Amino acid sequence: MNLILSDRPLALTVQSTSQVRVIDLSALSIHNCVGCFGCWTRTPGRCVIRDDAVTVYPLIAQSQRVLYVSRITYGGYDTVMKTMLERAIPVQQAFIRLVDGETHHLQRNVAPKQAVILGYGAQSPEEEDLFRRMVARNARNMNFTRFQVRFSPEEALEAAVEEEVSKWAVS
Repeated sequence: MNLILSDRPLALTVQSTSQVRVIDLSALSIHNCVGCFGCWTRTPGRCVIRDDAVTVYPLIAQSQRVLYVSRITYGGYDTVMKTMLERAIPVQQAFIRLVDGETHHLQRNVAPKQAVILGYGAQSPEEEDLFRRMVARNARNMNFTRFQVRFSPEEALEAAVEEEVSKWAVS
């Protein structure tokens, strides 16, 4: 499955199907993680908060390709995307592994994935660089086999998404 996870509504020609899921996080009710780690201890693999995030993080885990669309705020994901990514902790286990001398969590049935992170709204080249570095650091915990960071002006965002999705048909 291919997943488009956006922090805002997008006017796209591609629609959600069994092969491509389009999720507008801004239209969902997703609460902040409370850091209780119940998803690791009391209900392994399931968040104890019952909101829309519990339907989204399994899709992230199952996807072979993911396109994240997020406004960049202070060099990081904007609130809606960051909240969802933090709530995806149940796809990881409490157990640690070593990867190139760094500790990372073991994944819980997470498909290796190719990802494109499409950022918009950066205020400067320095903010874009900070975003690139943050995504690279997060990539290991998100089980990316390959990833690319792209930037787009907000007014060209839908065209950039369509361009990325068109690449899925040929690969």
